[in-house]
Amino acid sequence: MQTKTDVKTKFTKETYLYWYELMLLLRRFEEKTGQLYGMQKIRGFCHLYIGQEAIAAGAMTATKPEDKFITAYRDHALAIAKGISAKACMAEMYGKATGCSKGKGGSMHFFSKEHNFFGGHGIVGAQIGTGAGLALAEQYQGTDNVVLCFFGDGAARQGMLHETFNMAMTWKLPVIFICENNMYAMGTSVERTSNVLDIYKLADAYEMPADSIDGMSCEAVHEGVERAVKRARENGGPTLLEIKTYRYRGHSMSDPAKYRTKEELEEYKQKDPINQVLAVIQKNKWATEAEIEAINDRVKAEVEECVQFAEESPWPSDDELLKDVYVQQDYPFIVD
Repeated sequence: MQTKTDVKTKFTKETYLYWYELMLLLRRFEEKTGQLYGMQKIRGFCHLYIGQEAIAAGAMTATKPEDKFITAYRDHALAIAKGISAKACMAEMYGKATGCSKGKGGSMHFFSKEHNFFGGHGIVGAQIGTGAGLALAEQYQGTDNVVLCFFGDGAARQGMLHETFNMAMTWKLPVIFICENNMYAMGTSVERTSNVLDIYKLADAYEMPADSIDGMSCEAVHEGVERAVKRARENGGPTLLEIKTYRYRGHSMSDPAKYRTKEELEEYKQKDPINQVLAVIQKNKWATEAEIEAINDRVKAEVEECVQFAEESPWPSDDELLKDVYVQQDYPFIVD
């Protein structure tokens, strides 16, 4: 699997091949996750990213490994894109000790300080304030790192967003707020929840730069994120990007998605980002059919290996129960 640092020039052969393999891995991982959830191998809440992969791919090529990502509970794909292994992610959903959060977080709470991925947050909109806090830390430490803070269109209705936008602009924090607008929040369309249908316009109240991006296009996502990142690195402060995308599955595994038509779903599938990138690769003859098949086989094997890893991994030991709650190692818990 090609790493982020191998992509040096945007929209080259290498970039498209990176996008294709990454997005295919994210798609196959999520499809397998859905199957395993149906088999009750994975419990609790589970939110899939199928259809939204171009956002993860475009964001990766427009940033550097030291930049921080933070998101809501639809976090599997962004975590894998940022470098957390598929094995550690699948083990986490199984609740195993080898998971990226030691089996204590599950589907909604992936985390890796090593890979600069800071969650996975279950409280709607909570990561917006935390994301600005991460950016404040980078500013205070004098780095040129930026924070990409992802949230959904439903979270755009939370009061946290407005308080954070005000402070982020006042302090010119290096944070890019990314609304992954998949149109339906938990199941209610944007049209039914707000008089402002273009979410990026919320930034106008704070004189924050903002843009609307096609979330089905890796190229558009890369360019939009790249502009915002450049501004943040040059002390220009935050940006709000409304990236319009579409989830092929429901809000969560328990959502039958009856609030939309089959025709609408099929219309968006015609814009599938994986197929779009593959078409460019084939048009430019950047990979033979055998080479594309080799990528497909490699991704399939990686997903199969991560499931086997999760199945064979141990459960957390009993003495892990009260660890990782407080920084203080000997915190005096009352356990009787």
